[in-house]
Amino acid sequence: MAAEPIKGPASYFPSIEKRYGRPIGDWQDLVLQKLPARHMDLVAMLKADHGMGHGHANAIVAHVLATRKAES
Repeated sequence: MAAEPIKGPASYFPSIEKRYGRPIGDWQDLVLQKLPARHMDLVAMLKADHGMGHGHANAIVAHVLATRKAES
């Protein structure tokens, strides 16, 4: 039986790692270090400071914030 396809923000992770050459954990840690901050401020930081595209930056931030919320 085939595994369920990855959905949501995590579906972007393989292409993020390939395009920007860093493991997804590095990007997640970078976002975590900037907390507390607003979602769009974190997206803007990834775009401005690291040249990330909007969709990739948004996927990382959304995943980090959703994971933190689920852990609370």
